[in-house]
Amino acid sequence: MSKEEKHGWFARLHDRFLGAEHEHGRFEVRPTAESHFSWLRTRMSLERTLMSWVRTSTALIGFGFTIVQFFHSNLIVANAVPIRHPEMPRYMGLALIAAGVLALLVALWQYRAFARYLWNRDFAELAGPARAPVETPIFAVATCLLLIGCYAFLAVLIRAI
Repeated sequence: MSKEEKHGWFARLHDRFLGAEHEHGRFEVRPTAESHFSWLRTRMSLERTLMSWVRTSTALIGFGFTIVQFFHSNLIVANAVPIRHPEMPRYMGLALIAAGVLALLVALWQYRAFARYLWNRDFAELAGPARAPVETPIFAVATCLLLIGCYAFLAVLIRAI
């Protein structure tokens, strides 16, 4: 498939970050202190972006689970006024948890793709002595949160059935 035959934003994104038909030598990369620190600032910006997504996903997953638990405990109370659609809080909670998990999956995919781009051979001289992307603790935290979110989703879903 030629470059002219590829259409859509996903194909362009794939080509840009995953290196399909990558044109090496597009830039003049000089290993100076200024360009190395610029590369480091870009790397730290990538980390901050992932941290923001983790914070957003945590809020979505937490709010979704809280909504389910709050309304479930209110339905158990004997003096509570019966609500018209008792299953709606569960669906809303599931939707929020799913949105948090999906957002985190997209953020992790974007993080990995951009990290690979920063470590490709165009920028190898700027990256420093390490020859592969260094994983930071935020990646491990995001992965754990992804597992917790999946567990929360399944716990609420199984309880819904």
